[in-house]
Formats: sequence, structure tokens, C-alpha cells
Amino acid sequence: MRAINDETVTDVALEQMAGTSDPRLKEIMAAAVRHLHAFAREVNLTPQEWLEGIRFFTAVGQQCTSYRQEFVLLSDVLGLSALVGLMNDKNGTGFHSDTSLLGPFYRENSPQFELGQSIATKARGKEIALYGCVLDSNGCGIPEASIQIWQTDEEGDYDMQKPEASEMDLRGTFHTDSEGRYYLRSVLPAGYSIPMDGPVGDLIRAQKRHGLRPSHIHYLLGAPGYRELVTALYIHGDPHIGSDTVFGVTDSLVVKVTDQDSDSPFPYLPGIRYDFTLASADKGQVSGRVGADPAQITRVAQGGGSTR
Repeated sequence: MRAINDETVTDVALEQMAGTSDPRLKEIMAAAVRHLHAFAREVNLTPQEWLEGIRFFTAVGQQCTSYRQEFVLLSDVLGLSALVGLMNDKNGTGFHSDTSLLGPFYRENSPQFELGQSIATKARGKEIALYGCVLDSNGCGIPEASIQIWQTDEEGDYDMQKPEASEMDLRGTFHTDSEGRYYLRSVLPAGYSIPMDGPVGDLIRAQKRHGLRPSHIHYLLGAPGYRELVTALYIHGDPHIGSDTVFGVTDSLVVKVTDQDSDSPFPYLPGIRYDFTLASADKGQVSGRVGADPAQITRVAQGGGSTR
């Protein structure tokens, strides 16, 4: 029997896991054990600190519901979500628009809208137009490309944060026309604080961070034969563009709201024009999502599987 002490326990643990049949699971868990043990040694983790960490992660899990994903939020504020997305981008081929975070407020099966309609069914903010094209890497329009869009209202709240969280607003699904064009109406979203009433909020306060996100609009685009694009457009002039608490802003995704544009399908409205570019799909590289509908995650965790 091999003696176990603070120097040998890592190797002993790895030896026990050596028979893992799934090669990827074996690789990931071996790396996780090595790095976790190295972390504990580096900070000289005490039993009290270890237990406090256990309490923290327990509280994060307890905060998760069908409408709230505290673990995704934690990943976001630690920069892990951004890192995974950026690494995933490097694995693909072909030019595409820059990506951003899916975030913890995405929902599957958003309402279907016709081009030109407004996703603001309840919100009463400043109306704006959103329009442009979905292009391939050669600059040609992609017909019937799917565009899922979601955002906050004029007060900085998502529909999932409202008292009637089951009622969707300021989100929807559109399809481009035969030339790859899209156009719709919405309201100007407000920047907002991430949810601060849970353990992630406690962590942000302890780190003396503001916990704020700049005004933005989420997009999830896809078409057969193309790699899915998860991104967002950030409104120029927001005071937190340079200090997004979840590290989602890229210069190419910062946009200005123009007062009026004669080329707009809605020339009487202020608007945002943006052309998105999708890369061709490689085998095994169709989706770029770092996140999921909170309800989907909750069902899987409860052992019910996913129905979406």
C-alpha cells in the first residue's frame, strides 16, 4: 500500500482514476485534480477556507432555478465563459463576426416574428430599428438565416427577472429574407447590474467590483451549413463599455444609434445597422454556445433530460 501524504496524494488520486474509459473525461478530470491540488498548495488552503468554499458553491447551486442560472453567472464574472468562447473561436476556420457571451438570460423557443415586427410587446422604452444583413465569408447574403434576439427593457430588466417570469418579452426569432436582410423594431435597452442578491453578488462586493454591464442586445444566428454565431451589440457611450463585469465587450461590437437613416426600413426611427458574418461549419464545430436556457440545465440536473 502506497503511503499517502501531502506530497503523494495527487499521484494516488490520479492512479485511481487511470482506468476511466472515456478518454476525454479522463483527460479533463486528471487536469482538474492536478490544478485543484496545485491551487490548494499555492494558497496553503486551510480547513476553514475549504469549508467556506464548499458553502459558497452550495449556495450557488441553491440559487439556480428554471429562470436563473447562478453557476453561469459565476463563470461569466470570473471570465471563464469569455475564455471558453474565445478558445472555441480559435478552433474554427473562416472569417466571422466577433462573438460575445450567451449569458444566463437566454431562453429557447422564443416567439416567432415576421420581419418588421417589434419584439417589445410590453416594454415602453424609446423605439429603435435594428437592421442589416447576415452574410457569408464572401460577403453574400444568407437567405432564411435564423436570428434569435433578446435584451433588457428601458429599466435594465430581462423578462426572466419580472414577477411573471414565464411571460416572454423583448426576445424573439426572425429569419432573413431572400437576400439575407433582417429588420425589426425594439426599444433601446438599458445597462444593468448583474443579480447581486445571491452568492455571486456577495463575491463581487467582496472584490470591490461594480457588477455592471453596459447596454447591449444579444444575438444568436445560424443557418444550415454555417457555424452558429453567439454575439451581442454594445451601445456606444455607455459608461461601462470599458469595464464590463463579465468581459463581453469587443471593439467591433460597439455600435452607435443613428438618429435617422434614409437607408433604414424605418427611416423615421433611430436605429442600429449591423451586418453579421457567419463562417462555414466544420465537422464538430457547428455550435458556439457557452451557456444554455436555465430551464434546460435545471431539467438535466434533476435527471429529467432535455426536451428541447
